[in-house]
Amino acid sequence: MNCLSKVLEKDLLFVIKPYEINKNNLIELIENHPEIKFISLMGIDLSGNDTDVKIPIKNFINNCDEFLSGGIQTDGSSVVLPGIATLNDGKVDIVADLNSNWYVDYNFEHIDINIDKPVGTLRIPSFLYHNGRPVDARSILNKAINSFSTTLLQLIKNNSSLLDDTNVTPELIDEIVLTSATELEFWVKTPNDDADAEALSASQVLQEQYWKRTKGSVRTAMEQALLLMDRYELSPEMGHKEVGGVKAKLDESGNLTHIMEQLEIDWKYSTALQAADNDLLVRTIIKEVFRKNGLEVTFQAKPIEGVAGSGKHTHIGVAAKLKNGSVVNLFSPGNMNSSFMNKIGYGALMGLLHNYEIVNPFVSSTIDSLNRLKPGFEAPVCIVASLGHNVNVPSRNRTVLIGLIRDMGNPLATRFEVRSPNPMTNSYLALAAFYQSMLDGIKAIASTSYSINQLHDNIIKPKGEDKFYLNKDREYISEKNIYEEYTDKERESLFGVHPSTVYENLMSFNKYHEKTKVLLENDVMTESIINSFVSATFTRWITELLNRYIPETIDLVRSCKQIHNVSEATDMDICHWNRINSLRHYLVKDTMNEKSLISRIKEAAINKNMKELSNLQIQLNDKVKELKEEYNAYKKNLIDIE
Repeated sequence: MNCLSKVLEKDLLFVIKPYEINKNNLIELIENHPEIKFISLMGIDLSGNDTDVKIPIKNFINNCDEFLSGGIQTDGSSVVLPGIATLNDGKVDIVADLNSNWYVDYNFEHIDINIDKPVGTLRIPSFLYHNGRPVDARSILNKAINSFSTTLLQLIKNNSSLLDDTNVTPELIDEIVLTSATELEFWVKTPNDDADAEALSASQVLQEQYWKRTKGSVRTAMEQALLLMDRYELSPEMGHKEVGGVKAKLDESGNLTHIMEQLEIDWKYSTALQAADNDLLVRTIIKEVFRKNGLEVTFQAKPIEGVAGSGKHTHIGVAAKLKNGSVVNLFSPGNMNSSFMNKIGYGALMGLLHNYEIVNPFVSSTIDSLNRLKPGFEAPVCIVASLGHNVNVPSRNRTVLIGLIRDMGNPLATRFEVRSPNPMTNSYLALAAFYQSMLDGIKAIASTSYSINQLHDNIIKPKGEDKFYLNKDREYISEKNIYEEYTDKERESLFGVHPSTVYENLMSFNKYHEKTKVLLENDVMTESIINSFVSATFTRWITELLNRYIPETIDLVRSCKQIHNVSEATDMDICHWNRINSLRHYLVKDTMNEKSLISRIKEAAINKNMKELSNLQIQLNDKVKELKEEYNAYKKNLIDIE
């Protein structure tokens, strides 16, 4: 039994609920749990980074009123808010959120020997304020939730026909509740082991690992993570192997080594802001628990080229809490066999599809995230949704961007599954953008007298047919396998062209200016917030290119060496090597007359020529792929290697 297993048996405080958050109760809880030595106010900046400042618990107790009402000040140097918190105007106030769960983060490697318990830090979800205005990702989501709930309730009161076929009337509704849930995928491996892409790819195609029994340290870590999640009252639902992975090996002592597996962990839905907080907490739990078991976890979207990446499928639902205490799903029709959704559901889905170009930058804002979104790996590559093959028999299409999830026996379960987010997607900003877009669609249909059948016909329209709200030259619904039943050209013609680079994605804010205004509705986002996000994302993109992808490319080029025996080489070997060497030089070797591709990328980055940099990155991706394929073919044709 390792240290973590012992800790799980102890009487530790893990969660403080909103109704418990008051001065007297907090002080009593802290005094009863001397293992809590610190507090930390957790704000989320526009890049998804969470602040973590260790404040001794005595300081919190002595200044409890200040922490609960005013928060603390920082100079803004530790948060990503470019153009907002500047060098000459950097004061940022961190204000505790009194309406979300607080939780205790334990350091399992720091045991208080006096009480034999790990040292804990009370993590307090917070908001970041600059010059009196909220500027952080949590605040943006909080405003989006309030905007959606208030506006939808008013729309329903003004137009009761929105509730057609729901068995609900406006006067019965007490409040609108937004819910969300996450399916988190990630890769785990033993440290310092390199991936065998071919073996992983073969295993994926054969589905040798999918839902198979976990073993050894992976099983232990998975079980401990689920148990710890339960202590945090996250209600874990399942953990299992995903499609990727290869069989581990046994060492002389009987331990498994060379572990390389993809896993998934799911937990219960919650209200939207709490769900985003839970997502962050679960990633921390997984990282720490697997590390304690000697395993390395990556939440990269595409850690291994040619193998399935990791997603964070995000489920979103809308419900009405009635005055009698019951809850009604606002996407479900009164009769589940009569239609796929009700009017609000159709409006929400149309809004999300119609505005997705300006949602996507918040979902996929890194090179890694866009590398995942390629055909053939169950990752969405275009803006299209699935309703199901038949209204009476729900189905799930894993090739689309958005799937309608239905359970004929449980109307409360109706929701959208958005499949594009990855483990590192900033859930706060992504959810905020989802809700703003959905609300835009609901507002649009509220201004019409369309029936549910008319709305259904509207959303399933063929390309070229002029319908309400949606683009005439696009289609939005397909029940086909998007990867196999359409050519690339057909997909792009029907469902739009997916951005290839961070630059192309961010340019959607300029290209679709009217849609961008949807994000600004009810002051949920502001132009300064969007500009700050764009600036931060561009900076990260350039940094990733220069400091990660270019060095990796140079290492790849240097590793592609001549390995054939000249005297035994065939014409095919020579041909392969000549192409390889030509690519190597094109990528990294400057001459007096011509700069290499990498030198041109560096030059474009220094000059902040973003469009040129984007085009060069696309070329880099193509050339690196070509080099890998050519070198692989070259090696396979050799018998004797020097």
